[in-house]
Amino acid sequence: MATNPSNPDSIQSPGPLVTDEGKASQLLREGEVVSCILAPVGSNYTFLAKIQDDSGQEIRAVYKPRDGEAPLWDFDSGTLYKREYAAYLLSQVLGWYFIPETVIREGPYGIGSMQRYVDHEQNSFYRAIRESHREELKTIACFDVIANNADRKDVHCIRGLDGRIWGIDHGLTFNHVPTLRTVIWDFWGEPLPPRLQKPLEALLKDVEAPSGQLKELIDLLQPQEVEALVQRVSWLVSMKSFPKMRRY
Repeated sequence: MATNPSNPDSIQSPGPLVTDEGKASQLLREGEVVSCILAPVGSNYTFLAKIQDDSGQEIRAVYKPRDGEAPLWDFDSGTLYKREYAAYLLSQVLGWYFIPETVIREGPYGIGSMQRYVDHEQNSFYRAIRESHREELKTIACFDVIANNADRKDVHCIRGLDGRIWGIDHGLTFNHVPTLRTVIWDFWGEPLPPRLQKPLEALLKDVEAPSGQLKELIDLLQPQEVEALVQRVSWLVSMKSFPKMRRY
């Protein structure tokens, strides 16, 4: 439980950041949330959290509690935090490491998703990076098709201070009904590169006897959502290309 979950000063005056990846992962899963402030945007409650160890070293994270989710007609209530984690698991299974490390854990406002915060360049969103980082964005676009992402906005693609392209905010994913809504239309109709095609083919084989992170992903979703996921992957594998845009 946080000692002072609403104190903004403790977020604005950070302590030394943890640089060891193993330690940072452990903190994300088990560390004490010492401050937690509400982000001023979004229909769901989203918090910027600071997590510390006993020595005062810390990481920052984005915390989305289940009890802060607004009801939606097309997604089961109280499942968006699970979908955040499911999206992370799918990216890991495919070897497409563009989603920051995400876990499900208890926080100051109950169970929810906790995702590593990415320090990023100001205004380094999709429209600013679409020409310079086409290959990374192609991976994210492919992921959005198979995850059925209903909320890929410009600000959900960011260039980190580490130079990597990250994708965030995946709560509206894995609906069994087609709901793809995205700003990334650059690649529609283009062939899928082998680096994307091969992991999708491997996923179709592995899903027959899932284990590890794939099994965890399947257990998070409803059976019809898993079936729809497999259908979308099969569809892309058979087409060997991004879907073509409809012309009216």
